[in-house]
Amino acid sequence: MDTAFTRLVGVRHPVVQTGMGWVAGPRLVSAAANAGALGILASATMTPDRLRDAVREVKSRTDAPFGVNLRADAADAGDRVRIMIEEGVRVASFALAPSPALITRLKEAGIVVVPSVGARRHAEKVAGWGADAVIVQGGEGGGHTGEVATTVLLPQVVDAVGIPVVAAGGFFDGRGLVAALAYGAAGVAMGTRFLLTSDSTVPDAVKARYLAATVKDVTVTRAVDGLPHRMLRSDLVSVLEDSGRARALWHALRRAAGFRKLSGLSWRQLAHDGLAMRHGKDLTWSQVLLAANTPMLLKSAMVDGRTDLGVMAAGQVAGVIDDLPSCAELVERIMKEAEETLQVLTAAR
Repeated sequence: MDTAFTRLVGVRHPVVQTGMGWVAGPRLVSAAANAGALGILASATMTPDRLRDAVREVKSRTDAPFGVNLRADAADAGDRVRIMIEEGVRVASFALAPSPALITRLKEAGIVVVPSVGARRHAEKVAGWGADAVIVQGGEGGGHTGEVATTVLLPQVVDAVGIPVVAAGGFFDGRGLVAALAYGAAGVAMGTRFLLTSDSTVPDAVKARYLAATVKDVTVTRAVDGLPHRMLRSDLVSVLEDSGRARALWHALRRAAGFRKLSGLSWRQLAHDGLAMRHGKDLTWSQVLLAANTPMLLKSAMVDGRTDLGVMAAGQVAGVIDDLPSCAELVERIMKEAEETLQVLTAAR
């Protein structure tokens, strides 16, 4: 299926596998890329050296284009961009808007810049700065999310910018792809759907927890880091929501120490990253620390399998997914469903 996005990044299908921390590693990214989608490697949970190794591993598994997701506000963002340029990565994806200077640096190196946004004004801003495309996530999406539904946000952004728009939040099948195209999008991005594949390295017990979830088991909480965060309800979420400030700070310090050891960041860098995520919000120090070391909370579940101690980011679609196909099977199914849906719509005319 040919769209402005597939032409821009050089993939066969207008489908993006998003850069989920601890989930979007070389195996999943290369499997998504080989299936014809755009796989995006999550770098926030990697040291710079590990990022370079991961990029090389993906390249050893596939000849297809892929991307790397970055935190534009991270203290070492410049080092990570340098690695991407040196290793010939095709796409740079951002959870937060990159600066005009960073966009220029990437584009001069031939890298396609695709920030993720949650509001029309943010899309207009990054488009004005030179972004090549945007991923627009509605409130149904997993992780940090907004309050506006995809069906309301998407057409606003499509009408506001003149670059390809990829829709995220609530997508898991071919019908959703056709709906997004009807709104004017050039593709769809999916996180939870790719997390729940046989190519995902998430422990089987954690996948089972997702598969057992209903739509009502997916909640939005501010207890983790003070920002709206969509995830599966877990024991940790309940503890944090019920904790006073002292207990919450103890939890935050404990997890921050673990992430500092794993990432090699100093306490100063952790505080810098946490404060950068405040976005003007009045957060407690425990929330600032939890914001900085949210990757540790994700690791507990996504790597260690501790659903009782970790955070399980999830889009609302977790409540309607009931199988674990391979990436190849998933993308093939989505494209077949999309073609069949278009044929039905055409025949109905």
